[in-house]
Amino acid sequence: MTAQSPKVQFVTVTEEDEGQRVDNFLMRFLRKAPKTLVYRIIRKGEVRVNKGRVKAQTRLVSGDVVRIPPVSVPEAKTVVESDIPRSQMQRIEDNILFEDKDLMVVNKPSGVAVHGGSGVNWGLIEVVRLLRPLAKRLELVHRIDRDTSGCLLIAKKASVLKDLQQQIRDNKLDKRYLAIVEGRWPKRKHKVDLPLRKDRPKEGGWHVVVAADGKPSVSFFTVERHLRECDLVSVKLETGRTHQIRVHALSQGCALIGDDKYGDRDVNKRFRPLGLKRLGLHAQFLGFTHPVTKQWMCIEAPLWPDFKKIIETLALPGNVE
Repeated sequence: MTAQSPKVQFVTVTEEDEGQRVDNFLMRFLRKAPKTLVYRIIRKGEVRVNKGRVKAQTRLVSGDVVRIPPVSVPEAKTVVESDIPRSQMQRIEDNILFEDKDLMVVNKPSGVAVHGGSGVNWGLIEVVRLLRPLAKRLELVHRIDRDTSGCLLIAKKASVLKDLQQQIRDNKLDKRYLAIVEGRWPKRKHKVDLPLRKDRPKEGGWHVVVAADGKPSVSFFTVERHLRECDLVSVKLETGRTHQIRVHALSQGCALIGDDKYGDRDVNKRFRPLGLKRLGLHAQFLGFTHPVTKQWMCIEAPLWPDFKKIIETLALPGNVE
């Protein structure tokens, strides 16, 4: 079933939302709408700011008037505690790495989406909202892939969200990952500077490719250990494009182990009996300036047991350069 918003809405942007992208602003007002619908109404010019057409990435200014058209969206029932296994609720609660009145950092498990939608009934943000019912506005500051584990930053206030997202735009967030890549990482290949473009092939779906007309994307790879038939590498991101680490690693002939989208199916199949039944990618460190205290925060997400065990299983004597 679908429900239709009754009429056009005109929403005035407040100081709290100044600087937010149009697409993210709309998703807050059209929570049940799929992202594809949000981008379609922007592209068709049905969304206007101060009576003018805009792009998804247009930044809003306090006092702007946003026209939101009436849209038909799926009737989705509110996620309640009984919809989520108690064990999952407890697992998220037990893996909150840092929390105060302004924000929290969670060590997200692999296999848990950051939010519900597209066939997923619930995600981590829905769990956190149930765990913290008194927090009026819990929002994701950024996203990581469903199969990636590790640090995920959540804001509790609009002003905190705005500040942290500005830090992302200014490349002031320090994001570091651990990845298990196929084969041996190329010697002396530390910086991968290749533009990335998100494509939608005719057969459906989408994937990210290296392309001259893509968005600038920079990753820094360092080999931490040689493992059996693979390498453990640390990755520091200068930019944060969709699937950036996965596609940059693939570009060097070293796809991530367990990557069902970009990796080698036969290689993945060979590693599953050894215990790697997930994507070999973990967001290990997250550094940022606390928007309120102005203190530099560096949060480490411990490796999940399955990730730690596969490293131990594949370990070779000694370390690398």
